[in-house]
Parts: sequence; structure tokens; C-alpha cells
Amino acid sequence: MDLGDLAAGLHTELDAKTARRERALAGSRSSVRACGNAIRALHRHELDVSTSLLEEAEGHLREAREALVDHADMLHAGFVHDAEKELAEARITFALITNGAFPTPDGLGIASSAFLKGLAEAIGELRRHVLDLMRQGRLERCEELLGDMDDIYYLLVSMDYPDGITFGLRRLTDIARSILERTRGDFTTSMSQSALKAALEKHTQSLEAR
Repeated sequence: MDLGDLAAGLHTELDAKTARRERALAGSRSSVRACGNAIRALHRHELDVSTSLLEEAEGHLREAREALVDHADMLHAGFVHDAEKELAEARITFALITNGAFPTPDGLGIASSAFLKGLAEAIGELRRHVLDLMRQGRLERCEELLGDMDDIYYLLVSMDYPDGITFGLRRLTDIARSILERTRGDFTTSMSQSALKAALEKHTQSLEAR
């Protein structure tokens, strides 16, 4: 039995599929990298840079999806999902810190499971921002963002579905709860210190006025 023609056909098909996979992997990695850089720029208050990087990330993700348009098995293999999750995290963090329009899965063109995981991981980035605000004494803005973090957490715990549907959301929700509790504790301490400082300053001014 001569399998030469069969082998040649299989090689042609798998070579093409491998090339598509490499394109999609490159696009996904570039998207994840751009999202990470966008969040770093956001924390440095470089909003124009962050915006540009988010647009770049979306472009790379589109390229990854387009490379796999006829390969559903690889499209759902996991690496595109991870890039979608990173984009959701970056877009959500940007929206909350800048008081911008809040994104949706449909608006970003990503799966609901990836969006929810990005939502959970955004709580960690919000903690970082809240701690920066505490150091600046902007406690009122901290309280607003803590309210947003609470809202996100309660949305997450309402998503009581099997891991086969949400792909590990429950674990991320548990982590988000821990981050939220630590942030609220830090905020309470900061509020107490601020109140004590204000009381001491008031007492000092009262003594000086005598």
C-alpha cells in the first residue's frame, strides 16, 4: 500500500494549520504584552499612552482571531482566551480609574468567561491604584473605588456556574475577595490615621490661639 500521496496531503494540511497557530500565538502574546504595558502606563498617569496601547492590544487580538477563523479547535485551545481576559482586565481597570464608559463582553468582542475573569483580576489593579491614592491623601476617591470593587465582587459571586462554564472563575473570585478585604483594612487604617492627624492639628491650633 502506497501512502505517499496521503502523507503529502496530511503534511500540507498540518503545515498550514501550524502556520496559522504560530500567527495566532504571536498575536495573542503581543496583545497580552500591550495590555500589561497599558496598565503600567495607566498607573503612571500616562493616559494617552495607555489608550494607544489598548488599541494596539485589540488589533493584535483581532489578528489572532482572524488567523484561526477556520480552526475552531485552536481558537478555543486557551491562548486566545487568555489574551481576551487580559484585554478585559486592562479595559475595565482603565474605565474605573478614569471614570470612563464601562466595557461589556459584546463591546470588546470577547467571551463572557474571559470578561468575567478579567473583571476579577481588575480588582488587584484597583487595589494598587487605591494604595497610591491613600499615599496622596485622596481618601474620598479611595472610598468610591472601594465601592466599585465591592460591586464587582458581588457580581462575581452571583456567577455560580460550574468551572466548565466559567473556566476557573471561582478561584479568581476567592482571590478577589482576599484582595478586597485587605484593601478595606488598609483604607480603614488610613482613615483612622487621617482623623487622628486632623484632631492633633486642631488641638495644636487651639493651643497656639491661646
